Amino acid sequence: MVNNISILGSTGSIGTQALDVVDNLSLKVSAITANRNINVLEEQVRKYKPALAVVFDESKYSEFKRNIADTNTEVSCGMEGLIKAATIDSADLILNSVVGMVGLQPTIFAAKAKKDIALANKETLVAGGSLVMNAVKENNVNLYPVDSEHSAIFQCLQGCPEKKALKRLILTASGGPFFGKKLEDLKNVTVEQALNHPNWDMGAKITIDSATMMNKGLEIIEASWLFDMPADKIDVVVHRESVIHSLIEYVDNSVLAQLGVPDMRIPIQYAITYPKRFESPVKQLNLTDYGKLTFFEPDYETFKCLKACKQAIDRGGLCAAAANGANEVANAMFREKKISFLDIGDLVMDAMLNQDNVEAETVDDVLKADKTAREFVLNNI
Repeated sequence: MVNNISILGSTGSIGTQALDVVDNLSLKVSAITANRNINVLEEQVRKYKPALAVVFDESKYSEFKRNIADTNTEVSCGMEGLIKAATIDSADLILNSVVGMVGLQPTIFAAKAKKDIALANKETLVAGGSLVMNAVKENNVNLYPVDSEHSAIFQCLQGCPEKKALKRLILTASGGPFFGKKLEDLKNVTVEQALNHPNWDMGAKITIDSATMMNKGLEIIEASWLFDMPADKIDVVVHRESVIHSLIEYVDNSVLAQLGVPDMRIPIQYAITYPKRFESPVKQLNLTDYGKLTFFEPDYETFKCLKACKQAIDRGGLCAAAANGANEVANAMFREKKISFLDIGDLVMDAMLNQDNVEAETVDDVLKADKTAREFVLNNI
C-alpha cells in the first residue's frame, strides 16, 4: 500500500481529484507541481505540507516562493523541478497528471529512480512509448494506468489467465459534444461549443481533444504500449453514457467490461491502492438511472484526428510523436480562436505524414520530432 505520493500536475482536474483520494486514504504528499496556477498550489502547500512544490512556468517562480516563504516547503521550477518531484526519495508512487509532452522526461526519470508510476499523461506513451516501456522494464518498476479506459482494461485483465487468451481490447468513447455531426456541421463550431463535454469535467486541452476525438486516437496508441497489443487488435466503440469504461475480449469470444459512474476518482484510487480496493467517495452505480446503454461505430472520416492516430501506428517510428506535437499546437490555436475546429484534424494529419517513420533511440529524437511537428503547424496555418 502506498503511504506517500508525489503528484505532478496537482492543480489540474486529475491532480485535484487525486488529492480527494489522498484525503480519503489519509496518505502523505511528498511533492506537488503546477504549471502556473500558483494560488491553488499555495493552498495545497498549506494543507498538505509537501517537502517540495514546483512551478513549471519559471516566470511565476519568484512570486510563488515569496508567497510560501513562511512554510518549510522547498520550491523549484521548470523541467528540473518536475524531474526533482518525479524522483523525490520519500515518495512511494509518482502520479504524473501533467498535460502534454512535458510529462515524458519526468516519467523516464521516475522509472530510473525505481519509482512506481501512476500515469495519467497519455502523451508520454504516445510520443515516447518505446523509451518509457524500456525504462520501466529495465528498472523493474510498475506502471499503472489512470485514464479511465486504460484502467478499465487493466482491471478486466486481472482475470486473464495468460496473454494468449486475450483476443481484443475495446476502448469506449463518449463521442464528445459533436457526436453524429458531419464535416459540414462542424465548419463553424465555436470554442465554447467544443468545451461543452456531455459527461466529463476535464481541463480545456483534453476537452477539445475529446471533441476532435484526438483523445481516443492517443488512447489507442497508449493502449498498444501499455498492454503490448498490436493496433489491429484494439477497437473503438462510441458509448454515449460513459458507464462502460472499456472492455476486453477473450479468444472464446467472452467479453469482460468495467462499469462505473463517470468519475475519475475510481481509476485514480485503483492505481494508488492496487491490488487492493477500498471504499471511495464516488457515487454508487445504479443502472436503472440510465435505463439503456447505447453503442455506435466511430466516424473516422469526420474526426480526422482519430484517423491520423491510427495511421501513425501503422507508419510507426516517430509518427505518433509528430501527431501528438502537432495536436498540442493546433488545439491551443483553436482555443485562442486563431484556426477553425476542422483545421485541427487537417494539421495533425499533414504533420504526421510529414514525419519520416524512423525509430526513437533517445529522448532527443522524440523532442526533435515534436519540435518539427509544432513548427510544421505554425508554418502551415
